[in-house]
Amino acid sequence: MAPAQLSVIFFMQLFAIVAASRCVGWLAKRYLGQPQVVGEMIAGVLLGPSLLGLLAPEWQAVLFPKETRGLLYAVAQLGVGLYMFIVGLGFRADHFRSNARSATAVSLSGMVAPFVLAIAIAPWLRSIPGLFGPGVTATQAVLFTGACIAITAFPMLARIIHERGLSNTPLGTLSLSSGAIDDAGAWTVLAVVLATFGDGPGVAVKAIGGAIVFAVVVLGLGPRLLRPLGERAERIGHIGQGDTGIALMLFLLAAFAMDAVGMHAVFGGFLLGVAMPRGVFAAGLKRQLEPMTVLLLLPCFFTFSGLNTQLGLVADPALLGVTLVVLAASVLAKGGACWAAARLTGQDNATALGVGALMNARGLMELIIINIGLARGIIGPALFSMLVLMAIATTLMASPLFEAVYGRKARARGELGTLEEADQVATLERAAS
Repeated sequence: MAPAQLSVIFFMQLFAIVAASRCVGWLAKRYLGQPQVVGEMIAGVLLGPSLLGLLAPEWQAVLFPKETRGLLYAVAQLGVGLYMFIVGLGFRADHFRSNARSATAVSLSGMVAPFVLAIAIAPWLRSIPGLFGPGVTATQAVLFTGACIAITAFPMLARIIHERGLSNTPLGTLSLSSGAIDDAGAWTVLAVVLATFGDGPGVAVKAIGGAIVFAVVVLGLGPRLLRPLGERAERIGHIGQGDTGIALMLFLLAAFAMDAVGMHAVFGGFLLGVAMPRGVFAAGLKRQLEPMTVLLLLPCFFTFSGLNTQLGLVADPALLGVTLVVLAASVLAKGGACWAAARLTGQDNATALGVGALMNARGLMELIIINIGLARGIIGPALFSMLVLMAIATTLMASPLFEAVYGRKARARGELGTLEEADQVATLERAAS
């Protein structure tokens, strides 16, 4: 495809993505009580073969030809990485320190329980023809299944926390901190699976070691090295274009570093955002980057994942039954373990239930893992589709469950603003800064 043709199609793709995301997001919020981000996730799936490709395959092929997938993938990674950088800018380290014990316990429990469940159900799944690849061992099946059940939709969790008005609350910080630790562990397990599946032990060593070194350097030295940027912003009362350029260059290096070692760009963006100076600098940077990231770039991430999703593969009644078993077991293992860990570390029951509801959302971080599994031959198309359905279902239930067990009562007591006020939280935060 010539560059001029690619440009024409790409702009039409962006129009379709933004239009679908805003429309479906509004419908999800208006009629289902879901955050905008959940509607955006559904819009991404609808633009893929699950709906548009089913109803109008020729239109879908023209709108999303294979030649443009590489470009769309790069834009998608930029969008989700930048969004997690913005989330890191708003991360409250003081809340994390005060909840460090609970966050660690919640994240570890949210991983241990799913892997125990995986030990129980992976042999059964392996006995069903076509779910796992022919060369997959029992250990590999357990590790991969456990990672899929344990994963939390870190970008999705951040958006839900933001849109529910939880960004600066201890519960929101506890959930976000737990989700960060949880996902890092799940990606580490995935690296081990890939190493045992033929890529060699160097893959796991590179991913784990590189992530640890990166985190130590960025969180240990970053705040000290970046302090002059914050001091200059405080002195002049705003962030200059030159400093914004420096921040963007550092973000691109962080995303590159995490992708290069085998983790994901989101972790590089998030950790760098945590290390950035607070006050005028962070508020100004967030104000400049957030609109374009949320409205244009992040929906590309959802759409790219949706293009690889075919929900029609679970139409077989037998496979649908297996899907329901996997879904029920995953919800109980993940949500139940996170609730129990939060209770055991001193959280009240309502807060623990709220954490369990939020941590159970898997979203499209799960789709990233299972797309890797499908491409490497670890799982087959049928299991891929089951896990997609599980990811969508757990994400859809996260917000209603949270409101039922925590949100409504907290809003009635005045501890949280109304959902209408939560919609304006970004504007209020910018005004306060």
